[in-house]
Amino acid sequence: MKLYFFSEMPHHEFPDEEGDKYPSLRLDFPNSFFNREIAARNYHNYFDEYVLADEVGFDGIMINEHHSTPSCSNVSINMSAAILARTTKRAKILLMGNILPIQDNPVMVAEQIAMADLISGGRIVSGFVRGIGVETWWANVNPVHNRERFEECHDLIIKCWTTPGPFRWEGKHYHFRHVNPWCLPLQRPYPPIWVPGTTSPETALWAGRHGYTYVPFLVPLPIARELFDYYRQGASEVGRVVTPDNLGFMICAVCADTPDKANQAGPHFQWRMGPTLRAPVEYFAPAGMRSRAGQAMALRARPASLSKMPYEELVANDLIVAGTPEYLLARFSHIQRELGIGHLLLQGHESRMDHPTTMRSIELIGKQVIPALAAL
Repeated sequence: MKLYFFSEMPHHEFPDEEGDKYPSLRLDFPNSFFNREIAARNYHNYFDEYVLADEVGFDGIMINEHHSTPSCSNVSINMSAAILARTTKRAKILLMGNILPIQDNPVMVAEQIAMADLISGGRIVSGFVRGIGVETWWANVNPVHNRERFEECHDLIIKCWTTPGPFRWEGKHYHFRHVNPWCLPLQRPYPPIWVPGTTSPETALWAGRHGYTYVPFLVPLPIARELFDYYRQGASEVGRVVTPDNLGFMICAVCADTPDKANQAGPHFQWRMGPTLRAPVEYFAPAGMRSRAGQAMALRARPASLSKMPYEELVANDLIVAGTPEYLLARFSHIQRELGIGHLLLQGHESRMDHPTTMRSIELIGKQVIPALAAL
């Protein structure tokens, strides 16, 4: 099983009581609380953490993108990919991912991913995501068209990478008289494609039909297994064989030298589970964005909000794994056995977890957990 390091690059340098005054930290929280000098320092810390993850043996480093929220200050996944392509040497660079429904120019997205792949020497893994409702508000895009735009944007990007130009594209949501991207990926025909999910059966079916690696994020193991069943159903429809390499899973994890130090660091992830997810329901799931099946699964996946779960329950459900190298090895092995996955994505930094703690966690996982997993 391959391990990937991930950080949402949060900007949690404000008093929590200030955030509590607003309906949500996403969209509503004023950017007057953004500290430019601290943010500049944080970016250097975050990229140093990714470089260390590359150096100590993580199979991949994962980045994502969100907008109008202190929970994620990575506002351009392709820009970050290009930086990491130049500053790291061996780890795969997992973009998880470009939010396709909010894109106005899929051709430019195809060019940007291709450029990062070229700079990295062919290490890009291109994740495509539908995004959360917040991004549709931020981009002023109709949520009813979310899935249609996702699929059409995907189709145009793939054509950019596989069909010699110039050609014309006339779809429902995208219209281009002239498509002739001069920059093409180093990997042929294009970088591997991954798709994340939390509660959408349709997305799991779609990923299975295309043979893309599918990765549920922060859901109970029984829900992940159910989503994988939908994935297998989609794969079976087109005669694809599903292997562990097609399946991944994401959790929050931190490693420390002692249980006490781990228990001091682990609760920081509760900010990611609670305050950053607090919002009016229409922010995350605007009308028309989810199908009835997706809404039903969302209720089963998280019958109680993650924000209402005590830390002990989050740990018991393996949504947060915090401990010594031996403890992480045991929990990672358990997750691998339960889900049959080939990839485990670790959100390894959050909230006010300090930089030295994060660096030590990366170092311990690289030196002790990754070699032990490889020996299993």
